[in-house]
Amino acid sequence: MSSAESVKSVVSDPKLVEERRHQIIRAATKLFSEEGYYTTTILQIAREAKVSTGLIYQYFGDKDDILFLTLKQVLDTYENEIPRQIEGLTHPVERLCRAIWAYCAIVDAQRDATVLAYRSTKSLRADRRGLIMDGETRTNRLIEKAIRACTTGGFMRPINEHLLSYQCVTFAHAWALKYWAFRDRYTLAEYVDEGLQLMVEPFLTTKGKTVLARIRQSAAEAAEAAEEPSATAARVTTTAAADAKSSND
Repeated sequence: MSSAESVKSVVSDPKLVEERRHQIIRAATKLFSEEGYYTTTILQIAREAKVSTGLIYQYFGDKDDILFLTLKQVLDTYENEIPRQIEGLTHPVERLCRAIWAYCAIVDAQRDATVLAYRSTKSLRADRRGLIMDGETRTNRLIEKAIRACTTGGFMRPINEHLLSYQCVTFAHAWALKYWAFRDRYTLAEYVDEGLQLMVEPFLTTKGKTVLARIRQSAAEAAEAAEEPSATAARVTTTAAADAKSSND
């Protein structure tokens, strides 16, 4: 592990370190989001986490350590969870739709941390900012790869895959960044479905649209069988949101 990634702990028990850091990070995320990184103190974090300041320094060297692990945790979730959500899916269009859905569901489960990443990444040490940007780039490549599989398979017309992947990622982040504007207008599933209509469907070829229609039909039938409201295209992964939340609880 590089020195930039290393966050030293006085405590040697890995399980205890993970539990305590999760407790402290949860409190810090709330305060950093509400009060701002620079104005939040270690004492405030300790009070929010219901621990002593001395205990915090057993698991973190300073406030930069806390912010870094908070942001890294978000990126690690993207990098680990999205591949898990598309594992076993073979059709490129379905993999792309599921990847976008999974990304949005993870953002939904970590809205405060997502907003914090936008506000406070610049507050990290320069070497750690680079690590966070590298982590985001790796996640973006997952989306870009899914788009490329659609274009090479003839399901999507040739397009700037790199730029579209960033549009998809920005769309996912916007669910957190503009949640105040979206929450009363869309459910998460409706939001993702609108995104698929804006960012995926216009670029699909005829056979790509046929596949998407089949995915929507299958999702609708599954929802009807479960006596749920009619599913949207986003519900190609009806359990993705729950899975993503449980993996971060």
